[in-house]
Amino acid sequence: MSLAAKLEEFRPYPKLLSCIEHVFGALPQSIKTEFANDDHMRIALDDCEQGVGRTVRLAAPGPSGTSRCVVLKPRLENCSQEFVCYIVAHEMAHAKLNNGGWGEITDREEAADALAASWGFNKLPYE
Repeated sequence: MSLAAKLEEFRPYPKLLSCIEHVFGALPQSIKTEFANDDHMRIALDDCEQGVGRTVRLAAPGPSGTSRCVVLKPRLENCSQEFVCYIVAHEMAHAKLNNGGWGEITDREEAADALAASWGFNKLPYE
């Protein structure tokens, strides 16, 4: 499935969509190819309705035993572009790492931040 097809549900959120495309474009080619060819990789909009709950459809687990799903909240549309790009990169790093460590970094949040930073998206304070 093409990246454009994977991002169709983000059309009502132009800033978020732009940041996803920007971050994806900044990834090393090997990771872009890996994500594009992984049927278990999904970028999803968090469908959260207050008082009702969330609905996010995940792909069935792949060979790694996990489903790679980057889930992004619509409220990111109201944040700065720099912050949104950091969050998208951080979540894509989790997908790349299958929510695990990276090299010597065993804490999965620190690992995602470090990998995102290696792609040019440094950790920012939450908005």
